[in-house]
Amino acid sequence: MKMKNWLSRGYIALVMFFLYAPILVMIAFSFNDSKSRSHWAGFSWRWYEKLLGNDMALKALSITLIVAAVSAVVATLLGTAAAIGIYSMRARSRAAMMNFTYLPVVNPEIVMGVSLMLLFVLCGVDLGLLTLIIAHITFNLPYVILSVMPKLRQMDHHIYEAALDLGCTPFQGFIKVMLPEIMPGVMTGFLMAITFSLDDFNISYFVSGDRWQTLPVYIYSMTRRRISPEVNALSTIIFIVVLVVLIIVNINDARREKELKKRGGRFYD
Repeated sequence: MKMKNWLSRGYIALVMFFLYAPILVMIAFSFNDSKSRSHWAGFSWRWYEKLLGNDMALKALSITLIVAAVSAVVATLLGTAAAIGIYSMRARSRAAMMNFTYLPVVNPEIVMGVSLMLLFVLCGVDLGLLTLIIAHITFNLPYVILSVMPKLRQMDHHIYEAALDLGCTPFQGFIKVMLPEIMPGVMTGFLMAITFSLDDFNISYFVSGDRWQTLPVYIYSMTRRRISPEVNALSTIIFIVVLVVLIIVNINDARREKELKKRGGRFYD
């Protein structure tokens, strides 16, 4: 038994090493005083200072954050409403809609990127910030729906019906009864939407145009010449921000679970 535990822990440690070792190397070399990616020349804030003076990189970062925030919020609202609508359908219709929902997830991103670009051009819409946001909302919607649906299945629908019988309006019943039950799924969908939006390259490359480059597209354009260590500094900042957000969300979930245990596992008094 001890040997089995040792092997399982060693395997997990090996997987974690391969996952996080490149990130740790990137963070370390973001403080390297040299441009070299293999030689350590001493600790320095040089690349962070240069990053603050790089207008193109900061513009790409701001565009990325704006698109991610707007598309994640809109996709979460639309996806949550869509999940509730699909859940209320009959079993056969629900299965058909879920198959359509899975299709964009398994579909190659390059196909969606090219098809969205052709659609925008056909409709006479100039490629830019608007098309970027619409495209990101489009590919984020399925992930929100797929995150909310399991929580809807776990929810006791009799609670919502009881709230309506006790005098709640449908909107009040949704806000006070249904939303707290499905909130973990909603938050998961929201975080996934932000993550996929920040990470997306294929779709953004086709629908961004020349003036509205997201950060992945901007970094790709740098590969035609030598990539500056400023990218290491920028990636380190993004990683730390995402890590802090995940820690806050996990702490909040743990606190919520602890409060539920104190209340005997009941959501409502």
